[in-house]
Amino acid sequence: MTTSPTDAGPTVAAAEFRALMAGFPSGVSVVAARTADGQPRGMTCSAVCSVTLEPPTLLASLRTDTRTLAAVLESGRFTVNLLHERARATAELFGSGAADRFSRVRWTYAPDGAGPHLVDDAHAMADCRVSAAHRVGSHTVVYGEVLRILQQPDPEPLLYGLRGYAAWPVAARRG
Repeated sequence: MTTSPTDAGPTVAAAEFRALMAGFPSGVSVVAARTADGQPRGMTCSAVCSVTLEPPTLLASLRTDTRTLAAVLESGRFTVNLLHERARATAELFGSGAADRFSRVRWTYAPDGAGPHLVDDAHAMADCRVSAAHRVGSHTVVYGEVLRILQQPDPEPLLYGLRGYAAWPVAARRG
């Protein structure tokens, strides 16, 4: 179903919207891809979620003006590295825009893989094939059909909310 706004009135200010979303914690990932000449690209992304089980599809919202998005769209593939609680420094590194970020972390790439795997920093990795992409404002929402999942046995997700990083609460781990 497609809907359209019935009132073209003013929207909330960016700062007000940012404050709203800061109160909605999410997991932290690094979305990564490789360029046609094999260069790794990646960025921290907390805007990742599942879309459907059939076919298994997730989405990631990436800033439109980034080299990471360009590599994702050029290659048609990407990897979502779900970071564990000890990977805060990696989340900050890949959020900083540092040109040398891939030389400062250990990563691997399988010949049939979708993008770089951050093997020391991720509790799970999902290799995806781009199935659609839609620009919305300053970002592009990329839909990825999940081709392969690699997981560590005991996930310890890194969370981001209220403009800070945190570990999953111990009580929640016990269920």
